[in-house]
Amino acid sequence: MNILFVCTGNICRSPLAEGILRKKYTERDLRGRIDSCGFESFHLGEPPDARTQKIARTNGIDVSSHRVRMFSVDDFDRFDLIYVMDSYHYQSVMRLARHADDRSKVDFILNVVSPGQNNPVKDPYFSDYSAFETAYDQLNEACEQIVRDQFKGETP
Repeated sequence: MNILFVCTGNICRSPLAEGILRKKYTERDLRGRIDSCGFESFHLGEPPDARTQKIARTNGIDVSSHRVRMFSVDDFDRFDLIYVMDSYHYQSVMRLARHADDRSKVDFILNVVSPGQNNPVKDPYFSDYSAFETAYDQLNEACEQIVRDQFKGETP
C-alpha cells in the first residue's frame, strides 16, 4: 500500500505522519511507499521543523532526512491513499483531482479512527511544544489504525 500524507508546509504534521507510519511498516516488515508533501512552498527543500524532529526523536523516529516537497497531480498515480490533515488540504487536493478515481483516494487522516467526522489534526506550528505532542498522539493512533485496516492479514 502506497500512502501519502499532505499538510500545509510539509514541515510539521505530514512528515511526522510519514515517519510514524514508516516506523510501523518497518516494525511489521510491511512493504509500500510512504511519503509526505505540502501545498505551500515557504520551506521548499528544507527539513522538518525542529519541534517535529524533536517529538519524532522522542518516539524513536528520525525524520531529519526528509525534505519539503509540493503536492503534484502525479501523486494521484503514485499513491493508493492520500491522507490530509484538515479541510484546506482536502479542498486543495480535490481541486487537482482529475476524476472519480483520484477523488476516491483522498480522506482526512483522522477519519480512520472517527469515520466521516472530518476532524482536523490542528497545525502545531504557531503553538508550543504541547501542540506537537497532541499532533503526534493523534497521528500515531491513526497510523496504527491504518496498519490494522490495511494489513489485516499481517501480525500487528
